[in-house]
Amino acid sequence: MQTYTVEQVAQHNNAKDCWIIVDDKVFDVTKFLSEHPGGKKVLVKMAGKDASQQFKNFHNDAIMQRVGLPMQIGVIASSTPATPTTSATPATPATPATSATTRSSPATYTISDIVSGAESKFGEGIPYGDPSWYQEWNSPYYNKSHIELRKVMREFVDKEITPFCHEWSEAKAIPRSVVKRCGEIGMLAAISGAASNPSVASLLPYPLPAGLTTDQFDIFHEFICVDELSRCGSGGLVWAVEGGLAIALPPVLNFGSDEMKKEVVPAVLSGEKFISLAITEPSAGSDVANLTTSAKDAGDHFILNGEKKWITQGAYADYYVVAARTGGSGMAGISLLLVPRTLQGVNARAMDCQGMWGSGTSYITFEDVKVPKTNLIGKLNHGFKYIMTNFNHERLGIVMQANRLARVCIEEAFKHSLKRKTFGQPLIQHPVIRNKFGHCIRQVEATHAWLESILYQVKTLPHETQANVLGGPIALLKAQSTQTFEYCAREAAQIFGGLAYTRGGQAEKVERLYREVRAYAIPGGSEEIMLDLGVRQTLKKVKL
Repeated sequence: MQTYTVEQVAQHNNAKDCWIIVDDKVFDVTKFLSEHPGGKKVLVKMAGKDASQQFKNFHNDAIMQRVGLPMQIGVIASSTPATPTTSATPATPATPATSATTRSSPATYTISDIVSGAESKFGEGIPYGDPSWYQEWNSPYYNKSHIELRKVMREFVDKEITPFCHEWSEAKAIPRSVVKRCGEIGMLAAISGAASNPSVASLLPYPLPAGLTTDQFDIFHEFICVDELSRCGSGGLVWAVEGGLAIALPPVLNFGSDEMKKEVVPAVLSGEKFISLAITEPSAGSDVANLTTSAKDAGDHFILNGEKKWITQGAYADYYVVAARTGGSGMAGISLLLVPRTLQGVNARAMDCQGMWGSGTSYITFEDVKVPKTNLIGKLNHGFKYIMTNFNHERLGIVMQANRLARVCIEEAFKHSLKRKTFGQPLIQHPVIRNKFGHCIRQVEATHAWLESILYQVKTLPHETQANVLGGPIALLKAQSTQTFEYCAREAAQIFGGLAYTRGGQAEKVERLYREVRAYAIPGGSEEIMLDLGVRQTLKKVKL
């Protein structure tokens, strides 16, 4: 890339020929003057000068990636050349990890055993902006395959997802091409439960990310994928990619017929089609046992009637996994059906919600829909059991997302507190601000440690015992994570002040996440239900 001296840039110092410097990169912003949201005079005032500090005071990194870099024409002579990125482009395929341990190997690595020196530190280095094992702390949970996956995922998300989240959120639509890219790099298989299900290994349309094999893949690989995707700071984006997939596909994987798997699994894991879970009704949310949608026996098919509400990805889903009453009252009369959107009588419309824009939250009606009996998932009237089996995985996914989003709030607010000055000193120098960070950090770190402990039980306990052993702790952890998220979103908004009251700009992520908190606190079991369930599960082990 062309190099310039500071003196050369200084010659381009008026509205007809306007160059500026930001972080040793040279930009020609002449044609952008009339489009600048703050007015052309703001830029003309800095024409020919270094505007690094001013840029950082008013913009976030995503603006540079999306808007700034296409205008870059060179670098200052003493700086390292940079390659501009003009749009989301395919990431370079990762090199397979050659020395990763298999699932059966004991976790005996320490981080220093795997990487050393500068490589042992990962991320931007903002205190508590990443989990402790990213910053030289030893951990019994991770090996080289996890470290390689972490690197691949971050590069993909930072390049192809994060810079565009605000634009997609405001449009209330995530491009289908984004989901297809997630499929192509193997992420959809990694975060849906498919990668750890041997029965569908031959149906995966693409290899797993970072050269992982299904034998190597464990719950901590899934955690890293969800965690790094969530770092984009948009719950709406995360749910548009996998909000329906991660909760609707497992029943098909675990209980569907071979024919059903062959039709559905490759299609949804490639991002070509979408699937969503239709359980919640206008009058039946957490009270699943009393849902009223019915599927009447009509010979070789069921007649499905009813309504479903707040269905993630439902507005554009191609398949619905529907909970319907096929028997008597209560939990013993519920079945799961795979309902293609193309069947006559299926209607879905998008709902206008407080947050999670672009995730396709919908209201669905079924009017005399003829569902072939071959579309029954598992056994008749066993649907409630399948739903309960699925809840632990769903809630763990919510915990993974919520705690990373809380961490995003800390990271964004911390970066702001280092550069924003009030009363003559940076925000971080004020004790009241450090107190806010202290309370946020202690909750996020505690939640993360509990999550890792539970994930280790998922990895090591017999599958048939996990529902009873982990159901209560996971319920409590779900409430812990969402309350932590809400706390951190509020405190981060306070630290940003008025910047967090407007959409876009430096506080873009925090403003958006503050609106998305309710979508984590309620779905998957409300906090109130989770806290009660956690204690009730404990009481089963106590003699009264």
